[in-house]
Amino acid sequence: MLVVEQLKPKRHDRDGLACGEPTLDAYLHRQAAQHHRDGISTTHVLVDDAEPARILGYYSLSAAQLLLTNLQETDRKRLPTYPVPAVRMGRLAVAASEQGKGHGDYLLAHAVVRSMALREQLGVYVLLVDTLHEKAARFYRAYGFREAAAGSRTWYLPLGSS
Repeated sequence: MLVVEQLKPKRHDRDGLACGEPTLDAYLHRQAAQHHRDGISTTHVLVDDAEPARILGYYSLSAAQLLLTNLQETDRKRLPTYPVPAVRMGRLAVAASEQGKGHGDYLLAHAVVRSMALREQLGVYVLLVDTLHEKAARFYRAYGFREAAAGSRTWYLPLGSS
């Protein structure tokens, strides 16, 4: 059975993940654990409980904000004029050997659910992502993410209302 759990450096084989995007691989291999220790972000890994050390994919989350002017006009209604609170999904990656199996969709859904839970505890208006290229932008657009500003690599998903 597939499960998403918080990265545990001693339990999970970070060096075993290769997704085909060197920057995403390098983050997991060298920075994810340090960022967690320093309170910068958390990393959540997808594993098969039959082989729990092998990371099939991951995403990272951190606190963020988005300038009100970067929201599309229809999303600005009834909001105060200061930046809106957000969760940033800094990275989302799936091992190359696991791509095409729906793991990216599953990880994104997990991140949205986690962000909605944070919304209840903290106050969060949107989930942000920064796309590396047009292929990634198409992926997020298909799930309702909106471009933050024309030509921007930042996309956001409104987290709705309670």
